[in-house]
Amino acid sequence: MAVESEIVEEDKEVQPEQSVEEAVQEEPKEETRSVLPGDLIGTSEEFIPKSGAYLDRGNIYASASGIVKINNKDRSISVDPVTNTPPHLQVGDIVIGQVTDVKDSVALVEIAGIKDKGEREIVNADQAAIHVSNVKDAYVKELYYEFAPFDIVKARVLDLRNMRLSTVNKELGVMKAYCGNCRNVLKIDNSKLKCPKCERTETRKLSSDYGTGII
Repeated sequence: MAVESEIVEEDKEVQPEQSVEEAVQEEPKEETRSVLPGDLIGTSEEFIPKSGAYLDRGNIYASASGIVKINNKDRSISVDPVTNTPPHLQVGDIVIGQVTDVKDSVALVEIAGIKDKGEREIVNADQAAIHVSNVKDAYVKELYYEFAPFDIVKARVLDLRNMRLSTVNKELGVMKAYCGNCRNVLKIDNSKLKCPKCERTETRKLSSDYGTGII
């Protein structure tokens, strides 16, 4: 009887098995925030870049304007546009884009969005170009002093056939620039740009909205 009593006591101490519903934890909610092209949104150690994001030197940046979405299940990160109707470019539109290459006479730009027309992928946007004659009113000696790859620029559409852009205006030009040495965001320091990390100084054709995030 003593043995039987001990078994009963043990049965009382055994907790009921956890139900399947209780065992399955809630899916983590997606994190969201608004970004512009070129904004740092993560690192390769944290996430896998997907739509609207690209990897550069171990960092993940937004390649378009929109909302960052992080999928905690597969550890992926992407940028989704915020509108449903794709806009069409028109002459005179103010656009936001990222410089992809700088040549002797032109800076090539990938257009990411149109001011006041949402941030959806643009239907008729091929790669655009800012010719050296359309940079600013003053003489431009070297285009490399005005733009650099990965710069985020605000420009006006001059021509749809050849996709020409202009930054001839004080509010047009580079809105965000990165250090050519360490890729940190450059800060304005006495009309020039200075890297807060390595202290390298660079020049650009700056927008009056540089560093404000205002389109």
